[in-house]
Amino acid sequence: MKKIAFFDIDGTLTSELDGSIPESAVYAIRKSRENGNLMFINTGRCFQNVEERFRNIGFDGYICGCGTNIYCGGRDVLYVPQSHFVIMRILEQARKTGVDILFESRKEVCFDTSRPLRHPDAIRQYQAFLDRNYTMPEDLENPNFFSDKFVIWYEEPWQLAQFLKVSNQYFSCIDRGGTFREFVPLGYSKATGIAFVLQYYGLTEDAAYAFGDSNNDLPMLSCIKNSVVMGNASPASLFENAAYVTANASADGIRLALEHFHFC
Repeated sequence: MKKIAFFDIDGTLTSELDGSIPESAVYAIRKSRENGNLMFINTGRCFQNVEERFRNIGFDGYICGCGTNIYCGGRDVLYVPQSHFVIMRILEQARKTGVDILFESRKEVCFDTSRPLRHPDAIRQYQAFLDRNYTMPEDLENPNFFSDKFVIWYEEPWQLAQFLKVSNQYFSCIDRGGTFREFVPLGYSKATGIAFVLQYYGLTEDAAYAFGDSNNDLPMLSCIKNSVVMGNASPASLFENAAYVTANASADGIRLALEHFHFC
């Protein structure tokens, strides 16, 4: 029976130690495809932030932006952008509360740089985008600016509480640990992305396997019975949703799990 595997990127497909892609993972994914199985990335990243090094592995498709943009066999089959009005409401609340915000779409990423970034992690991410030569728009009030999803970094609990008063009207909030939060349009997740792809290919849930390591993977790990949790996963509660716990990403976790389930 043809099987289909869905892989998170950060800490699952990439090493939790240095962000590199283990060669054993590349080999196992390519071998699994040779054996007639489908291989998909399922990530919170929007498509433009799925770097060439991941695309060059060779995947059958991509679920991006936590289920808001899906590509199957090179075809763009689902895209759910947010309106400029909604994004302006989010931007206004971010400025009122003083959080650092990163907007993401399938074409671009951008920080609100109307004031200097404050959170060290936001500053590091901004520099990482500059190092990759990303062009980030600065005129966010431009009517042509829109976003698919976003993340914030905050410093004090009151900032998050006030920000949620507006964001909860349009987005689900995912706790990514510490003072980092990810926001996805209501009704969408990595799990809804999987459901769409299974229907697209006419496959049943029994054929699906989900690989993850963090809280934004929880929807797909909870809805797919063949759930694989990486040994480096956090928080520890993720292990409760695992059909199989594999080794750390850096310790050949992807290869070992694909071999365990007879993909390769």
